[in-house]
This record gives sequence, C-alpha cells and structure tokens, in this order.
Amino acid sequence: QVQLVESGGGLVQAGGSLRLSCAASERTFSRYVMAWFRQAPGKEREFVAGIRGTTGYTSYTDSVKCRFTISGNNAANTVYLQMDSLRPEDTAVYYCAAGTRILGKDWPYWGQGTQVTVSS
Repeated sequence: QVQLVESGGGLVQAGGSLRLSCAASERTFSRYVMAWFRQAPGKEREFVAGIRGTTGYTSYTDSVKCRFTISGNNAANTVYLQMDSLRPEDTAVYYCAAGTRILGKDWPYWGQGTQVTVSS
C-alpha cells in the first residue's frame, strides 16, 4: 500500500519561499509518477507539478513555472516542491499524489495535505 506524508507548509510573506516534502513508502518514487496538487478555498484541486523519477522528466502548470521546482530523492523515497517568489494566490492546501502518468487523470494515492498561506 502506497503511503504519502506531506510536510513543510506554513505561513510566509509574499515573495518568500517554502519547501514542501512528501515522504513516500518504499520504492514509490521509482515505481510511480509523483506530483503536487493544490486546492484553494472555493476552487477545484489543480495540478501544480509532476516528476517521473526514472527519467527526471518534469511538468509544471503555467502559473508556477520559473518559481516552483519539483525534485526527488529516489534513495529517500521523497519528493520535494521548492516554492520561491510566493504570491498570495499560491495560498492553498498542497497535496502529494502518486500515479502512472504525469498528465493523466488517474491519481490513486494521496497524502493528507499541508497548508500553505502566503500573506500580502
């Protein structure tokens, strides 16, 4: 059973940085595509960034390109989301997910989420 545990959320001022971590159960990072999603109040959950551990291929939603960086540590089974130049509109609950395709719609495994709040 795949287990995902996020950490690293918090309150930060606009322009600041945060680093989210997603600790996965054994060999998840090498077996699955990993991604970060977010859901702001009153909005649908949206894809933020994804990474395929076996190739290093990454994908980002347009609004975070050049500000956010997704990376992973295969040995530690951990995926990270480095978030720089944060904006108030980045405020959301951020979720880690595991699936089979970065741009697919099937994400069977989810973490519990971590809150990110960006103040103006």
